[in-house]
Amino acid sequence: INPHFLFNSLNSVYFLIEKNNTGAREALHKFSEMLRYQLYEMNGAVIAIEKEIRYLKDYVDLQKLRKDENYEVTFSYAEDVKGFSIEPLLLIPFVENAFKHISHQKNELNFIRIELSMIKGAFDFSIENSKEGIGKYTEERNGIGLNNVKRRLELLCPQQYELQIKNENNVYRVDLKIKI
Repeated sequence: INPHFLFNSLNSVYFLIEKNNTGAREALHKFSEMLRYQLYEMNGAVIAIEKEIRYLKDYVDLQKLRKDENYEVTFSYAEDVKGFSIEPLLLIPFVENAFKHISHQKNELNFIRIELSMIKGAFDFSIENSKEGIGKYTEERNGIGLNNVKRRLELLCPQQYELQIKNENNVYRVDLKIKI
């Protein structure tokens, strides 16, 4: 877990304790599940997609604690996204980047949209986030995690995936398809 995420998550839980004890307990439970996943369930080369989805959802829920009503974060996945395995933590760098680079507009909606589906025998992961201008989010400046994911994909499933990245004026979008 990224130390910055760890620090911010613990601070969010700390402030929740005063305002909403039930919410604080739920957040701590999600956080402990994420740690359990990293410590005990990622020992193999692949992990069930259902477990990876749960990890991503917990991450998103913890991040949402830090956002106000001017941020819209959606996470959706089709019912048929199940029964196969992928490399552990393959998708999280895309989600981390979306939260890292989301816009902070005062008068416009700031958003992150995550969708997982199955299309013609392929797992389809897409994520997009609002951002501030074309120059704020570049692979050259912020591409270490992205380059690592590209390298992992090439090593693990050469010619079995398609990765498209669109860096447009106010939206950054990633589409990843992996043949199952």
